[in-house]
Amino acid sequence: MKQNQAVIRIKNLRLRTYIGINEDEIKNKQDVVINATIYYCADRASNSDNMDDALNYRTICKAIIQLVENNRFGLLEKLTHDVLSLCTEHHWVEMATVEIDKPHALRFADSVSLSLSWHKPE
Repeated sequence: MKQNQAVIRIKNLRLRTYIGINEDEIKNKQDVVINATIYYCADRASNSDNMDDALNYRTICKAIIQLVENNRFGLLEKLTHDVLSLCTEHHWVEMATVEIDKPHALRFADSVSLSLSWHKPE
């Protein structure tokens, strides 16, 4: 690991999207809760205090919002994969994990969630 391993956590980003394969799910947007964890080396940002040397979490969050709210997804796997792909676009990213909850998807359960991870190839 690098000296200044940074961990960005986007916690409980609540959005609405079309997610699912049932008729009701296709017709109506549903809530999803997104948690993303992104690892990158922050050596440059730590030494310079310059935004250009840091991974911009606001830009990543805006891209996630745009993706989720303006698309339709049949499967939680596809939605999670697409969000993870956004989180790993920048070449500084070394590892990322995305977990997405679909509240009230199952009777008697608070939510169903799916998590996917990515590691930069060595």
